Amino acid sequence: MLRNGLEPWHLLVVAIVFILLFGSKKLPDTARSLGRSLRILKSEAKAMKDESPAPAAPTPVDPAVR
Repeated sequence: MLRNGLEPWHLLVVAIVFILLFGSKKLPDTARSLGRSLRILKSEAKAMKDESPAPAAPTPVDPAVR
């Protein structure tokens, strides 16, 4: 019954549903804003990755200093 997950006609039906729901005028704007959001998310994730410092090694305590 479900041999192939997505066949070409499935994608066609999904595209038609999107066009009917959002209208052909709103689709480019929606795609553009989705692209911007993904770009921002990617840059923020990279910034968080670059900010996180490596764990610092503990400094040894010299007993003679006390």
